[in-house]
Amino acid sequence: MSTWQFDTAHSSISFRVRHMMFAKVRGHFGKWQGSLEATPGQLGAAKAHVTIEASSIDTGIADRDNHLRSADFLDTATFPSITFTSTGVKVAGDALTITGDLTIRDVTRSIVLTGDYSGEGKDPWGNVRLGFSAHTKLSRKDFGLVWNQLLETGGAIVGDEIEVDLEVEVQRPAA
Repeated sequence: MSTWQFDTAHSSISFRVRHMMFAKVRGHFGKWQGSLEATPGQLGAAKAHVTIEASSIDTGIADRDNHLRSADFLDTATFPSITFTSTGVKVAGDALTITGDLTIRDVTRSIVLTGDYSGEGKDPWGNVRLGFSAHTKLSRKDFGLVWNQLLETGGAIVGDEIEVDLEVEVQRPAA
């Protein structure tokens, strides 16, 4: 088994959440790191760990990002990191199912990511790379993210369901 590093310059962790029952607001995390313990061809035994700098949340609107960093949501002053540690991987052809523990605001819940393995190859510098895409849906309330404001017309400003998308490239340095 080898240790592979996430290539954050060619990877992303993004999300979508409903705003006022209408459009979905999109965002991403700009600072994060991760590693993968894996053997090509034996991805079912792989183990991943990711640490996200919670304050790196970016929706493109500074006021909204500051609110998301506040105690109403991520409380990044008290809980600076979001972490994910895989607990199991199932592979069926190119399809992946990754189970793991996600921790936000010191609340840990098991989640399931589904996606696909896009292959293995060498880059021009001799590093071996693997690629993955995965997504999941989670309830923000499950992690203690309960702030909201009711609308006069019914409903709330922020939806409960968060859709998370991962586009990941990992690399193992050339021997």
